[in-house]
Amino acid sequence: MNTRSEVSILRLYMLRAMYAFMAIGLAIYKLPAIFNPPANLSTMGSVVLSVLAGLALLAGVGIHRPLKMLPLLFFEFLWKAVWVLAFALPQWSAGQLAPDAQEVLINNLVGIVLVPLVMPWGYVFNHYLKAPGDPWRK
Repeated sequence: MNTRSEVSILRLYMLRAMYAFMAIGLAIYKLPAIFNPPANLSTMGSVVLSVLAGLALLAGVGIHRPLKMLPLLFFEFLWKAVWVLAFALPQWSAGQLAPDAQEVLINNLVGIVLVPLVMPWGYVFNHYLKAPGDPWRK
């Protein structure tokens, strides 16, 4: 089936807006620390910044190729959902969610809401669930 008929131009622009939101947000809030790292940056902190820089760059590719980069949105949704369900909600329900984690929770909830709204679910079903998988051998 032709991709143009499967996914509307409006949906493609919504996807592009989501990728731009990711790329610009990460560029503003996270990438400056790569070029000017804080003195107390831990090894794990540097790893997280590096992963987020990679996400920002790939989100830039998603602006140009929104359907090809859908796995990036799957990843974005899943890591945020895992963090919220496994770490933030248990701490929040116990009244132990730190103030800095509250901000992260809000940011992650935004992603958890927006990604499913822009996702072209018919395309995802046809190309990721219904289509035959790649062969394991010749």
